[in-house]
Amino acid sequence: MTTVIIDYDSGNLRSAEKSFQRASADVDGGKIIVSANAEDVRKASRVVLPGVGAFADCRRGLDAVPGMTEALSEHIAAGKPFFGICVGMQLMAGLGREFGECEGFGWIPGTVDAIRPSDASLKIPHMGWNALSIDAVHPVFEGVESGDHAYFVHSFQFLPDNPAHRLASVDYGGQITAAVGHGSIFGTQFHPEKSQAVGLRIIGNFLRWMP
Repeated sequence: MTTVIIDYDSGNLRSAEKSFQRASADVDGGKIIVSANAEDVRKASRVVLPGVGAFADCRRGLDAVPGMTEALSEHIAAGKPFFGICVGMQLMAGLGREFGECEGFGWIPGTVDAIRPSDASLKIPHMGWNALSIDAVHPVFEGVESGDHAYFVHSFQFLPDNPAHRLASVDYGGQITAAVGHGSIFGTQFHPEKSQAVGLRIIGNFLRWMP
C-alpha cells in the first residue's frame, strides 16, 4: 500500500511527510512518498493533497503539473481514500472566493468564503490552537473527541451545501468548518501534521481507513 502526498510547490511538505511516516510506522500503513508525478497518483492506494496559500494559486499550481488534475479525478472516481489538508480541503469545493472567484473540483458541493467573526476583536487569520466540536461520526475521527485541540492557520472556510458533509467545527466568533467528508473523501481545515497527538491519531486513522 502506498500513500502519495502531492507536491505542487504549495508550501514545505517536510513536516507532513514526517508525520505521515511516523503514523504509518505505528499502524503498519505502508509506504509514504512525496511526488509531483501524476503516474504515482494513479498507482497510489491513498492520496493526500496539502495546500498553503490562496485558493486560486493552489488550483493553478495543481493545473500546472502535467496530468495531475486528471489523475486526481480518476482517484476520486475509483473511490480510493483521499485526504485534503487546509487549502487542499478547500479545493474540494465547487467555488473559492479568495481574491476573486475560482472553480474548485466540486467533489463536495459548497463554497469557500471569508471568515467573518461576530466578535470584531478576533483577528484574521484564525491562527493557533482551537477546540474541535465533532459534528458527525467518522472512522478518521476514531478516538478524537469534542474538546480536543487542533492547529489552524486560515482566513477562509469551506461552507458545504449539505450540512451532513461537515464532520467537525470550531468556534471563532461563530461556527467555522474544521473538517468535511463524503464517501472516500476526507479533509481538514486544520493541519494534522502540526496538531501533535490528535493529528497523528487522525493521520493513522486515515491510513487504516477502508471506505
